[in-house]
Amino acid sequence: MKLLSSLIFLLILGCSQFGETPSEDDKKNFKSSKSFNSKEGVFQNRRPNLISKMKEENFNLQLVLDWFSSGEDRVPNKNLPEIKPDLTSFNKDLKRSKVIWFGHSSFLLSMSGKTILVDPIFSDSASPFSFMVKRFQKPVLSLKELPKINFILISHDHYDHLDMDTVKFFKDQDVKFITPLGVGSHLRSWGIKKQNIIERDWWESAQFDDIKFTATPAQHFSGRDGINDNSTLWASWVIKDANSNIYFSGDSGYDTHFKDIGDRLGPFDIAFMESGQYDSRWYAVHLLPKHFAQAFSDINAKKYFPVHWGMFHLAFHPWYEPIENLFELHKQKKVELIMPKLGEVVTIGFESSVESWWR
Repeated sequence: MKLLSSLIFLLILGCSQFGETPSEDDKKNFKSSKSFNSKEGVFQNRRPNLISKMKEENFNLQLVLDWFSSGEDRVPNKNLPEIKPDLTSFNKDLKRSKVIWFGHSSFLLSMSGKTILVDPIFSDSASPFSFMVKRFQKPVLSLKELPKINFILISHDHYDHLDMDTVKFFKDQDVKFITPLGVGSHLRSWGIKKQNIIERDWWESAQFDDIKFTATPAQHFSGRDGINDNSTLWASWVIKDANSNIYFSGDSGYDTHFKDIGDRLGPFDIAFMESGQYDSRWYAVHLLPKHFAQAFSDINAKKYFPVHWGMFHLAFHPWYEPIENLFELHKQKKVELIMPKLGEVVTIGFESSVESWWR
């Protein structure tokens, strides 16, 4: 009884974090999407049964035991090197796009004088419960220290990409949220005005002056409450202006969509590629190291900027393993790596050396 009461308490505590699933009216609007299975009321990948097959093969007691084991070097033993970014010139040069990485998949872009915040998570944990999935260290900038944000771009609704407290910080600000189909239902439940939410299907675009956002395919899944999986869409994104063409993979296993996107919308100046929190048992939903170089080649980009690592422990490998793998590929000239410290301002298109600062 005590255990049941505790579970009920946790569910109540986390219910606002769960967000809200799309309404029946929303689902009617999804019917035109090739990725939406109207019969089952869910979104699906190019290979519809791939995720269920992966789960049947690999989701078992051993996976649970591995999750709760201490493992080896899953978190750093000290804070990672960081730089307090100088924001005075971040948006001033309209001909130069810039980026600041905050760890994991959160980064800040300056393009055509506008500021774009991507998959921002500024909370202490990437979980509905604050004691789980704690971040390695505080963000290099607080939400209040950020410059004026014009757009917030979301790849999908998992907790390490869509953070309720971060979203709520912007609810009274003039910020456009750009998301895949259905994710707006969560945002509205957290107080974001409907007119500030733009939802797009794969291959659909939204244009704002000189900046064009295009939702592109990814191979993943969605869900926040463990019950309503895949009720919202997941996506990668292409962000383009007169000076830069940028790709962000979101979360994705390897599939033909990388080459499709590269052929249709590339070449790209830089590709922000999901490169961590992987496991061979999750082959369908996250890039494995054996796919890093091939996915980069497929997407047709000049520079590989690894994300989805360096801030949260969500897998079983040592925290530094992804970047060590990529550094070796870089030395072998299989990827052109760009790997700044946390908070470092990088000008896209300029040459930069790669230092092994994580060691």
